[in-house]
Amino acid sequence: MTTDEPPVVIDWAEHAERLSAAVDDDAAWYAEMAQTLVKPDDRLAVDVGCGGAGMALALSAVLPRDASVVGLDGDDDVLQGAQRRVADAQIDGARIWLIKADLDTDLGSLPALAQNADLMWASASIHHAADQQAAIDALAGFLAPGGRLALAEGGLRVRHLPWDLGVGTPGLEDRLVAAEGHWFGRMRESLPGSVRMPYGWTTALRRAGLGDVTTRTTLLERPAPLQGADLNRVLDGLAHRVERITESGDLDPDDGAAWARLLDPGDDAWLGRRDDVHSLSARSVHIGRRPA
Repeated sequence: MTTDEPPVVIDWAEHAERLSAAVDDDAAWYAEMAQTLVKPDDRLAVDVGCGGAGMALALSAVLPRDASVVGLDGDDDVLQGAQRRVADAQIDGARIWLIKADLDTDLGSLPALAQNADLMWASASIHHAADQQAAIDALAGFLAPGGRLALAEGGLRVRHLPWDLGVGTPGLEDRLVAAEGHWFGRMRESLPGSVRMPYGWTTALRRAGLGDVTTRTTLLERPAPLQGADLNRVLDGLAHRVERITESGDLDPDDGAAWARLLDPGDDAWLGRRDDVHSLSARSVHIGRRPA
């Protein structure tokens, strides 16, 4: 980040509705990961940065009946959305507890309800901590002997479009991803007390004293042609991404003009008219175990 670039500050309250809606999009992946990660004798799972409570609900579905799930998030609006999701799912309130906790200030002293966890899950949340290694160290310290910490971070960025769209310069989606990378770097540098972590997630888990470190990557694909709700989710997601990068000043103006046409239902170039829009990505989950 250069000195003339403004800092990136995320208002999570503005994202609460989107986080809640994402629960439906990711339900199958959450269910698959919960089934893979939970063991028969687990009694406590913690979802760090629970967002819309999608993984908390998936964990509660496969844990034994006498087990509990604790969801942690640092924003009141996000937690309210998560609580509505839990209520709509008609889960016994004693099984899922939602608690406000900030990644930078509260992880060193989690409430007793979230300690000695058999499984800790953190999806796209640790990269928002100023000191990522310190956050991982803290979470590892709250694991029960034999407990696992699972970090859903990295993978391959989602792709939706062909390289040449006939609008703007070819490679439009590639440049959007590159602009998002620049935005992400500024976001990291804008965090008060930001500390670089110049190594991968598996190394971070080992540095936290965890063993049996592995990575599980899942391919997520919805092939073309997308229709109905699947197409609408892609278009809404692209519009959100383009809006964020435009507002931050990271999007080239010519690319911005091309995206404006592609996302305008009244334009002949609208992506909703195409039969080659798809969705392809890969999500990685890095897992480490505390020695028994």
